[in-house]
Amino acid sequence: MGAGIASLLAVATIVLWLTGQLALYINPSSYWFAVPMAFVVLIGAVLSFALPLGAEADHGHDHGAVADAAHHDHDHDHAHDHPHAPRRGVRAWVGLGATAIGGAIATAVAVAIVVVPPASLSAELAQSRNVGAAPLFAGSDTITLASTGDTATFGVGDWASVFATATSTEVFEGRTVSLIGFVTPAQNGGAFDLTRLVITHCVIDAQTASLTIAGADSTPTTGQWVDVKGTVRAASDTGKLEIVASSVTPIAQPQDPYEY
Repeated sequence: MGAGIASLLAVATIVLWLTGQLALYINPSSYWFAVPMAFVVLIGAVLSFALPLGAEADHGHDHGAVADAAHHDHDHDHAHDHPHAPRRGVRAWVGLGATAIGGAIATAVAVAIVVVPPASLSAELAQSRNVGAAPLFAGSDTITLASTGDTATFGVGDWASVFATATSTEVFEGRTVSLIGFVTPAQNGGAFDLTRLVITHCVIDAQTASLTIAGADSTPTTGQWVDVKGTVRAASDTGKLEIVASSVTPIAQPQDPYEY
């Protein structure tokens, strides 16, 4: 059972990698470890079938001498007759039950991974994880880079870090941006928030990054992916940085929906 489940998960990992969908679950920078390990697990599972059935239970006793065999049997009989001897039958049933339950859970998880189509995390989950702060692991180098004017490669997560920590908003006034994300309800004014999920290793540690979008003619539906072009400015009422949109174009979800 263990070899079968491990093989199933390894094959699923390899197939996702070959079809370009593994990024829906883990950071591409971790491919170097995850993909080779999937092959190692698959090879190990195949080789495990070369082990004769029951060989793993061999406890290494040779019982070559008749005297040793008789002594061994005497010890076993004595143990079974002793009033305080453990009830091996009960322990065996408990172990069997635990194995069955664990096997059923593991099998259900493995089958679900194979049967359920690959998909990105939802906009609803992003909203539930939105704590109103920039991604936790955003570095100070992002702010330094933003101050130099080299922001062409910045994504939603990068700008969210800048907006949350910038002390001199005038440095970023007038910067033009072109960003892709999905729509979530506005949290700090504006028409809507442009949101992306930022992951460090895998989707388990996904964090929400959002930017306030102002000046949009209309608000797309929550969860709709959009391409926003606009200009950074400080809001007149709060002084906080936001993006004044010059265009908001609905698009399909990109192949890689996360930022890293």
